[in-house]
Amino acid sequence: MEEESAPAKECQEESGEVQAEAGEEGLEEAAAEDRQADTAEESEAAEGSDITGEEEPGREEKKSFFKKKKDPRDERIEALTDQVKRQMAEFENFRKRTDKEKSAMYEMGARDIIERILPVVDNLERGLAAVPEAEKGSSIAEGMEKIYKQFQKTLEEAGVKAIEAVGQEFNPDFHNAVMHVEDEALGENIVAEELQKGYLYRENVVRHSMVKVAN
Repeated sequence: MEEESAPAKECQEESGEVQAEAGEEGLEEAAAEDRQADTAEESEAAEGSDITGEEEPGREEKKSFFKKKKDPRDERIEALTDQVKRQMAEFENFRKRTDKEKSAMYEMGARDIIERILPVVDNLERGLAAVPEAEKGSSIAEGMEKIYKQFQKTLEEAGVKAIEAVGQEFNPDFHNAVMHVEDEALGENIVAEELQKGYLYRENVVRHSMVKVAN
């Protein structure tokens, strides 16, 4: 059998190389087509999930599984805490209202006692004013003077003080004008004389001063 010539061998080798390259190109094209098909399927699946807006059933179940349920004991504690706070607020309001009522009752009682004592003080002042000059140094006059001073001190300690009247401008909030007098030495509407003392209890009038006013 005769050996093939060199050009024939070269032709055969070249044709074999061409076939090998063609086979490799076919494989690459097939792999590229497969990749494109996979990408298209993934995009379709993503679009379908976005359009419907539905999540996978498994994911929803996981969320519900991991969602913590509130303990009934915690709810009971919160309810009791709120109840205690409400009761404390109600008690504080009751305490303030009670203190206010007690203070008002105390003020009313104190005013009533002071009004009852003032006539006694008035009588002591009249008695001291009626003592003759010759008997002012007697034991009776001195005793009356001490009792009067004791009354004055007790009233001051209780928050009672006399209203200033003589020489002051007439003020209907503190003075009660029962007489008028013409006196050029005094200005108009000035208290000329005090007929009965008026008193304040904690800046509130217990009794108005009875006065004579100059026109």
